[in-house]
Amino acid sequence: MKQKQAVTRKLRKKYEQASKTQKGEIIDWLVELAGYNRKYAATLLRNGQKKKKSSKPKPRKGRPPTYDEDVFLALRRIWFMEGCICGKRLAPFLEELVPVLKRYGEIDVTDEVEKKLADISAATVDRLLKPVKDTLNFTGRSSTKPGTLLKDEIPIKTFSEWDDTKPGHVEIDLVAHCGGNLSGEFAYTLDVTDVATGWTETKAVKNKARVWVFNALEKITQRLPFEVKGIDSDNGAEFINHHLLNYCTENDIIFTRSRPYRKNDNCYVEQKNWSVVRKVVGYYRHDTDQERIIINKIYELLRPYTNYFQPSMKLVEKTREGAKVTKTYDKAKTPYRRLLADGSISQSSKDRLKEEYDSLNPAKLNREIESLRKELYQVYRRKGNETVEENEEDLEYILL
Repeated sequence: MKQKQAVTRKLRKKYEQASKTQKGEIIDWLVELAGYNRKYAATLLRNGQKKKKSSKPKPRKGRPPTYDEDVFLALRRIWFMEGCICGKRLAPFLEELVPVLKRYGEIDVTDEVEKKLADISAATVDRLLKPVKDTLNFTGRSSTKPGTLLKDEIPIKTFSEWDDTKPGHVEIDLVAHCGGNLSGEFAYTLDVTDVATGWTETKAVKNKARVWVFNALEKITQRLPFEVKGIDSDNGAEFINHHLLNYCTENDIIFTRSRPYRKNDNCYVEQKNWSVVRKVVGYYRHDTDQERIIINKIYELLRPYTNYFQPSMKLVEKTREGAKVTKTYDKAKTPYRRLLADGSISQSSKDRLKEEYDSLNPAKLNREIESLRKELYQVYRRKGNETVEENEEDLEYILL
């Protein structure tokens, strides 16, 4: 090998001074002598011995990251406080939420960080939070599927056509807190959801007897920030009864029911059954008055937390091209903002909503909800369920 290198060095001097024809002859001679590939021999004669491999090139410095550690820490804190919602829901809401949290001293960020949070995109939110999400290992727990609200094929009593674009047409449903065992008596949650705005009210009742359900529905409708114009329920006896029918008749409320065994006809309230009720209260069996009282305390806090500080997107268009379905959603907004933007809501109602909104601290609501959830779990364990371990995935409303 050393002899080949020595010969190549001598020939290289001649190669530099040779004519084109002579260079070809020198290359031929070196190929025959050393057994090199012709192109490799020409490279050696032009450039000398094969250079040593250079050290690993230094990575390019590039531009500094736009969203630094301060932005990430603030974003993570806000994300937990908002119940770990997705970037498409969180990003449009940050411009409104960050000043509220700063006003109550819940976060301490500079004006620069605040501006970055206001300008951040949904994709960047998800990218920055991905390592945190991976450690939490969220899994899907909802079997709810989207459906179409049935409102004209099987009405019980109607006075006009439904208008889903205006507040006041609500879906109602019961959520059983049976712990997987339907025997005996246990609490239920009455869930009332407005189709147009997503405004949601909940109340726990002793059981599904129609008297408890009707009383809870009356209390909810009285405190809604809009007039109820229509009610859509499933076919349960707790809803399909003379009490509710007479109530709707006396108040000129459209009353419709879904098709038998088609729970997805009430898709809006079915979705809230998980995102509002199950996500917070969980799946355990609650069959005592003490538990029901605690659940209703949670709902008193969850009402402003959900309706004022939990943005959601609405499907505005769905197109199909062959097997491909494309869905288009609007910008994520809270039910509160959707009500303010609606022209059918009176100014006095909007003023009351604004007054309540200005008095709310979302981080404080979050902490109080979490405290009551832990209290509910302790009461549940004291009933004789000491061996049950708390599921960390059930506790998502955690403010770090």
